[in-house]
Amino acid sequence: MNKNSLTTAVIAGLAGVAGIANMASAVDLNPDGLGQVLLYPYYTVNNDQNTLLSVVNTTSIGKAVKVRFLEGYNSREVLDFNLFLSPFDVWAATVFPLGQATGSSTATGPGAITTSDNSCTAPQFTQGTVNGHGYQQFLNYAYVSGNADTGPTGLERTREGHFEMITMSDIIPGSDLDIDTTHVQGVPPGCAAASPGAKTQAEIDFETPGGVDTTAPSSGIFGSAAILNAAQGTFYSYNADALDGFTSIKLDFPTGSLFPTLAFVNDPGTTNATSYVFDDGALLTSTWPKAEAIDAVSSLIDAANIYNQYESDGTFSGTDWVVTLPTKRFYVDPATAGSVVVQPFEELFGETTDGLSCFLIGISIYDREERTTTTTSCGFSPCPPGRPPSSLCYETNVVTFAPNGGTTSILGSTLTSNIAPISNTGWAGLNLEASTAGGTHALRPATNLNTFVGLPVTGFQATNFVNSGVMNGVLANYSGAYRHRISRACTNTGGGCS
Repeated sequence: MNKNSLTTAVIAGLAGVAGIANMASAVDLNPDGLGQVLLYPYYTVNNDQNTLLSVVNTTSIGKAVKVRFLEGYNSREVLDFNLFLSPFDVWAATVFPLGQATGSSTATGPGAITTSDNSCTAPQFTQGTVNGHGYQQFLNYAYVSGNADTGPTGLERTREGHFEMITMSDIIPGSDLDIDTTHVQGVPPGCAAASPGAKTQAEIDFETPGGVDTTAPSSGIFGSAAILNAAQGTFYSYNADALDGFTSIKLDFPTGSLFPTLAFVNDPGTTNATSYVFDDGALLTSTWPKAEAIDAVSSLIDAANIYNQYESDGTFSGTDWVVTLPTKRFYVDPATAGSVVVQPFEELFGETTDGLSCFLIGISIYDREERTTTTTSCGFSPCPPGRPPSSLCYETNVVTFAPNGGTTSILGSTLTSNIAPISNTGWAGLNLEASTAGGTHALRPATNLNTFVGLPVTGFQATNFVNSGVMNGVLANYSGAYRHRISRACTNTGGGCS
């Protein structure tokens, strides 16, 4: 790779002084964790688990934020709403199985969300109450009836997936919306609805034609989440990925709108989208036209390989890898991609009418003493019938490391593929470069011909250890989560990537 050393040195120096997040002319993955957009790679309510989540506004300016939950098969929306963060605000919520509120089965019903937080949401959670607070169940409207996509149509499809938050705008200090949503002795005055189903005053002010209360968003939010099983005492926590420089214009959309999405990334004053990606110390600057703008976001998390560790003996320790592709739907869902799959992916969702969109991966696995094994025709077990060997088929995937051909997931996932460990401990790598028929997974070339090889992924390793004899028969669980490590690859037919 031909690295532009001078440019890299200058940019790196500027980044060190001012912070890469202040370079607002391109979208970037901020390693410091602050941004305009947050990607949360996993939520689940399986096995009576709850997903605890939060977002923090570190600035003195209020924020209007789109919160969107997407199911794990094809990333169809199961719930979205607008959130208004006042200056220095924190919003926290819990995703839980609806059966915990209704007294019905929690094994197959939908997920739902509740909060005891006073920050304004539009709509408010008024479907019912749990523990004295309002909730709203997740919905299947986006994948049933006229919106069907060949995947499952039941509410159980809402039980696991991923979610995102997109800052639509900053709230102008002193405006009506600012007054409505800023906490006064802990409570914003404009959240309450005049009557059930009515819009809140904050919602009315936000949707006022002309948007006089908002301006283009700045940076400054961060987030985290955790998968909690209170009965078992497990807790897998992670930080959200933060994208900065996402938009230079405000992206205000009212309640009920499916917009904005990750495809709304933009450069200041143009119809293009540019990304900054650090690759082995070099800064790569790549621009795509508006029609391919999603590639700018995908390039930030594009990986040729992902690496992590495992601990799994089938009894006292277990490991899952969450492997989520937050932008995959823009390439494989016929509703957005059209009738032909878009690179770097291989198959439209439901192309073979089975509710899947699979892609080939390579698998390397080692124990801690450098012993390895040769992958057979099917790296995963059990082998997927009629599928490429060693393929992942969902947008939110959970790779298990269960010995003896099992598929037990410590996260209780139903979106699993299994890698049989060669010992109780070790590490593994997933190669995301090679596709079927000798091809390569690669994003569309940028206008300067930078071509990112691999697939856009994020996620983490979740590991749990069980101690069944701490004292007097007490059961203890020790759990942890660790972000995946990645390697990148970029090619350029005109020379080296730069």
